[in-house]
Amino acid sequence: MKHKAPVWHIGLAVLFFAGGMAAQETRQTFQVMFYNVENLFDTYDDPHTNDNEFLPEGSRHWTSYRYYAHLQQTAKVVNAAGKWDTPTLIGLCEVENDSVLIHLTRRTSLRTQNYRYCITKSNDPRGINNALLYQADKFRLLSFGSLRIPFRNRARRSRDILHVSGLVITGDTLDVFVCHFPSRLGGEKASEPARMDAAMYLRHLCDSLHAVRRTPNVLIMGDFNDMPSNSSIQTLVRSSDARRRLTNLFADAKKLNHAGSYKYRGEWNQLDQMMISSSWARYYEPGSAQIFMPSFLLKSDRSRSGYRPFRVYNGFKYEGGFSDHLPVTAYFMLPVPKK
Repeated sequence: MKHKAPVWHIGLAVLFFAGGMAAQETRQTFQVMFYNVENLFDTYDDPHTNDNEFLPEGSRHWTSYRYYAHLQQTAKVVNAAGKWDTPTLIGLCEVENDSVLIHLTRRTSLRTQNYRYCITKSNDPRGINNALLYQADKFRLLSFGSLRIPFRNRARRSRDILHVSGLVITGDTLDVFVCHFPSRLGGEKASEPARMDAAMYLRHLCDSLHAVRRTPNVLIMGDFNDMPSNSSIQTLVRSSDARRRLTNLFADAKKLNHAGSYKYRGEWNQLDQMMISSSWARYYEPGSAQIFMPSFLLKSDRSRSGYRPFRVYNGFKYEGGFSDHLPVTAYFMLPVPKK
């Protein structure tokens, strides 16, 4: 079957000089964003999951008004994140189902941005999933899959890893993984084995790409519930083969614009991260990996000091904000092939 050639959207033209003569190279702006959207549930009961607290009669009194407010707030963040355009790829976690993504992309201001989506079908007890929004004029979908993590504790249930492959304007295939590693519920050390299982499985998935692609272009993003220095993240990025190592764009706190994307007990933590393969790194815009933190995403932290994310819920108190996490973004500049 022949694929219809996509109409590629070109975001930015860049001039460079070589040998005393001016030449023009056109580059496409390719922005990536990851956002933990804090319990983006619809208001309907899923009999197969424990979503009862996010129902109108549930403990959080999750009404249609609150649901649609959360959708509009999420769309506001996406629209504000882009410098020239909305992000090309948006990884999301804590999304309940397809209906939520249809409402987000069709019943908010994002309806004009032509986003399409992929989502996992996880066996998480609460029914939350990982998703990817993508602009089809910059990323042509080839395949996607919902990948179940093989935990050593076989009774454990968690979010699947979303793997999406797509074609970008350079002709490269980009493999995107969207993750939400197991939480620290029960304590960091007690819960660490589950995150190590997730990291080792994701490392295996990245390594397996070398069997099908000569130089895989890999982009990993997610809420890892661990810091860049923790064992799970180090297991993921390291490899005895230099070609298979990954670069964590959020590993060096000195290069970031803020101390973290998530605040816990008064301390900022960098749980939300992006990692890239060496082949995809050639397109990375140096210094562009940042925590997106406009003033409307922040609220005075009365119980601690400074400020904190403006949340949807603070405990069981409805705040009507955006999320308990701040989004992270990065830019890539893709050369447009000459016709």
